[in-house]
Amino acid sequence: MIIVFVGAPGSGKGTHARRTAERCGLRHVSTGDLLREAVDNHTELGLKAEEFMKAGKLVPDEIMMDLVSELLDSPEGADGLVFDGFPRTLNQAEGLDELLTSRGLRVDKALLVDILEDEAVERMALRVSCPKCGAVYNLKSNPPKVDGVCDECGGKLEVRPDDREETVRARFKEFRKLTQPVIDYYQSKGLLSSVRTNGPVEEVAKKVAAALDACGEGAGGSAA
Repeated sequence: MIIVFVGAPGSGKGTHARRTAERCGLRHVSTGDLLREAVDNHTELGLKAEEFMKAGKLVPDEIMMDLVSELLDSPEGADGLVFDGFPRTLNQAEGLDELLTSRGLRVDKALLVDILEDEAVERMALRVSCPKCGAVYNLKSNPPKVDGVCDECGGKLEVRPDDREETVRARFKEFRKLTQPVIDYYQSKGLLSSVRTNGPVEEVAKKVAAALDACGEGAGGSAA
């Protein structure tokens, strides 16, 4: 089963993508995860990506698609994947479809985790994350068990510079420009569902599960 999560900064798509992956026994995949893993393992693609990352530039689509291609061919991708924030451009969405089709697979479902800009700004002001493993917490709705310490790896939590209001609003503008075509793309294919993320995490999680009908029919992910 292949599921794509789409959402603006602060929407909680990462949290709900991870929960969906755990519930369905699939691998959770974010671009950050793929890039960190490739860089840490000093792979050829990782070395290429690191050059752009160190220069503060976006990693080109070509490298990202090659990383996804490797993942699809690996044992970790055999049981299905939950993509978190990928694809983020129409070019990536079309590229992902090509990779999947060549392997007899398809995107089974796309979910837009929707949030208003002002809600996102407020939520991000309460957000802390772990630079070690990438886990994200909200100090009000989803706090860590121990203040300042990551539940997953024990790393020290911190507030990221890109969670400041002016940065969030700039990222929201970029999201609308780059990712709205992705939303339209999956909607035109009849694959898109949408969930508003303006309630408690557990309440939103139930809506996400219902919208996806996750792990139900179509879990095989084969192409029609």
